[in-house]
Amino acid sequence: MPVRTKRVYDPAEPGDGTRILVMRIYPRGVRRNSFDEWRKELGTAPELIKAWKAGTITWAELSKRFKAQMKDHQAQASLQELARRARTERLTLLCGCGDEKHCHRSLLKAMIEALSPK
Repeated sequence: MPVRTKRVYDPAEPGDGTRILVMRIYPRGVRRNSFDEWRKELGTAPELIKAWKAGTITWAELSKRFKAQMKDHQAQASLQELARRARTERLTLLCGCGDEKHCHRSLLKAMIEALSPK
């Protein structure tokens, strides 16, 4: 099943399946019952997101550094588990970013789908 991505502030829909928050810092104003799991280890490192938002690094550089960050043992274990689950269940990755094309959740989606061949 394909992995979906959404903003954590978007309302839940029946087709979301398991809603997984992928942020290190808890988003303001979000109730705990608006998602099923919280995978902090899949969030962007605070210094990396700060550099991106300050404009001191490009999206390409953020992507490169984030992928390196995801080589951590805990992150790899989490990605492997989600890839296994994605074969049989719908997963929706949630983050607070408004621009999905420039959000780490799009990178995570690609990583999970690469680990979970059809």
